[in-house]
Amino acid sequence: MGVQITELLVKEEIAISDLKNKAVAVDAPNHLYQFLSTIRQRDGSLFTDSEGNITSHLIGLLSRTTNLLRNGLKLVYVFDGKVPELKRAETRKRHEIKEDAFRRFREAEEKGDFEWMKKYAARTSRLTPEMIEEAQKLLEALGVPYVNAPAEGEAQAAHMSKKGDCYAVSSQDADCLLFQSPLLIRNLSITGRKKMAGMLSYQHVNPELISLKQNLKHLGINQRQLIALAMLVGTDYNNGGIRGIGPKNGLKIVKEHKEPEKIFEAVKWDDSFKVSWQEVFRLISEMPATDDYKIKFGNVDKKKTLKLLVDGHGFSQERVERSINELIEAESGRKQKGLSDFS
Repeated sequence: MGVQITELLVKEEIAISDLKNKAVAVDAPNHLYQFLSTIRQRDGSLFTDSEGNITSHLIGLLSRTTNLLRNGLKLVYVFDGKVPELKRAETRKRHEIKEDAFRRFREAEEKGDFEWMKKYAARTSRLTPEMIEEAQKLLEALGVPYVNAPAEGEAQAAHMSKKGDCYAVSSQDADCLLFQSPLLIRNLSITGRKKMAGMLSYQHVNPELISLKQNLKHLGINQRQLIALAMLVGTDYNNGGIRGIGPKNGLKIVKEHKEPEKIFEAVKWDDSFKVSWQEVFRLISEMPATDDYKIKFGNVDKKKTLKLLVDGHGFSQERVERSINELIEAESGRKQKGLSDFS
């Protein structure tokens, strides 16, 4: 959802090494959209194979996943399931934004303005079912487990984290905290940089660890009030939130009125939305998740990976083999070290 409350949260900078041997539930669509937005050619167009099939998401997935695995992380990618009905309006709005960005991209293309072409092209990213299927095939080849959620992937990832099957959820968004994930990891990348919103430049970043328990205490609110705060500033189920209410003002209102009933009465919810606050609140509080999943960490299948990327999409065999061999070498080194502990 991308609820805008991260500016209020206490964050702890961590190193990738702090996550060694820990299972992390990865918000798969969030990461794949990052790749589609940032891994582009000079004119802003996506990388494709000789048949015109988009490969930017696979380039990013291969690079980031193998890098993190080499550093000892255990990744579990979680994909979205059925889109909740209340989210469809937001989905339509995003489609309109992408259409407008594509129109502006074409205008910049006609002028030969590469800078603006790249800027608008990044806003046209679409994650298709075919891209998701290929991403899952690559994960299988790399020995990385994935889970298909019944609804929102972040809710499923949070559920797995609450159960203790994963240490934390990795996403740039704070939405998993609404679904009660104990820990959130932002900026999970080896490169230590991320693209600045609406700009072509990058900024240096380190991974951040955000604790739900610590932040509820820091903010002086409970879980129900956190959900109410998110609804005030806007979620995918009530896009835009209440006009004129930002994170800081929203927190003040939540703490003043305490109970959701009084909070939404005070801000005159019904003047802003046709859907009732109870329906939105209930959906977030009771977002479906499943226990029907298995997390099994496997070994990279070199032959399968090469067939998918080199034979299927024309990736450089040398580059793919280097990534795979470095991963195999790292896994072998950890196993040898583990055996030496018993000698």
